[in-house]
Amino acid sequence: MSKGAHSDALRGSLDLLVLKTLSLDAMHGWGISQRIQQISKGTLEVNQGSLYPALQRLEKDGLITSEWGTTDNNRQARYYKLTASGRRALGTELEAWRKFAASLELVLRAG
Repeated sequence: MSKGAHSDALRGSLDLLVLKTLSLDAMHGWGISQRIQQISKGTLEVNQGSLYPALQRLEKDGLITSEWGTTDNNRQARYYKLTASGRRALGTELEAWRKFAASLELVLRAG
């Protein structure tokens, strides 16, 4: 996949990736981007310019909350965590994503 196409696909999936990452533990923005990169073995890089607007949107929608905390290197950072609504939305979004991916695979396999 070209870098541009990869970025377009990531942009459409960013909310789902953020919700899934926060289902593991509360974390700050940089930690979220690092976790996604780590879990994807370096194939997914989340641009900070995309991540923070997504975090603000998810918080506005009541799917995550945030509070200030101190990082491991003693800096102040905003930590985000999933709400009960966010956990429900994650389940719904995961199911929708899996159906979409399966449908896409059917089309791509067609002769």
